[in-house]
Amino acid sequence: MVRKIFAAAAVLMLVIAATVPPASADGKVGVVLMHGKDGVAKPKSPIGKLASFLDGDFEVEAPDMPWSRSNGINKTLEESFADIDDIVARLKSAGATKIVVGGHSMGAAAALAYASQRPGLAGVLMIAPGHRPDRQAGKNAAALEKAKALIAAGKGDADVDITDVNQGNFISRTLDADIALSWFDPDGLAVMQNAARKLPEAIPVLFIIGRKDRLVEIGKRVIFNKLPAHANSAYTVVPGGHRVTPIKGKSQIAAWLRGL
Repeated sequence: MVRKIFAAAAVLMLVIAATVPPASADGKVGVVLMHGKDGVAKPKSPIGKLASFLDGDFEVEAPDMPWSRSNGINKTLEESFADIDDIVARLKSAGATKIVVGGHSMGAAAALAYASQRPGLAGVLMIAPGHRPDRQAGKNAAALEKAKALIAAGKGDADVDITDVNQGNFISRTLDADIALSWFDPDGLAVMQNAARKLPEAIPVLFIIGRKDRLVEIGKRVIFNKLPAHANSAYTVVPGGHRVTPIKGKSQIAAWLRGL
């Protein structure tokens, strides 16, 4: 008798499960998740753990990007857009009808810049946003002028030395002139507030940040408030610091994606 009861309960659960609508009833959501500067997308990384959490409810891809630990920024921002286009195409081939592009830290800056040039997206995930070349404009002024001169002379692949910052740590990078200018020009799209002003009005943004993050005190004023108003946009603060935001904020991220 006990076995029969369990069997009947199992059938009932299957019936209930079949009637529960999937995330985004109007179409399956595909999500691009990009790691941060000098980061990785391995399963145990913060972005890898978020990808595993979301996978199943959503079509998710979390690839290594041109600014990964092994690549060290080896493509321009615009060349990176082409890589993201390829990822989006794969998600659509897998059945996604709505595409959200997101990232952690520098990946968030790249996601926003990409979205500013792609009006058909369903949303942007900015997870503990990072990379602020506008803050290093003075230190890099001479290098950027050199980069502009090299590019004008048809020598975009010549070396330029750039001062970068990653969570308070100064990093000296030698980059191709066109890559340096693309990522570190204070007037360029890699600066988040610049991209925010160019974002199409139809694209909502989840800006999610840790309570201990360096940007938490000014992120809303400097970046989020520059975005066009949208009913589905949200500024959310979660516990923890910069690195763990993809993990600490995973439930809020999933809930926001389901609401698109």
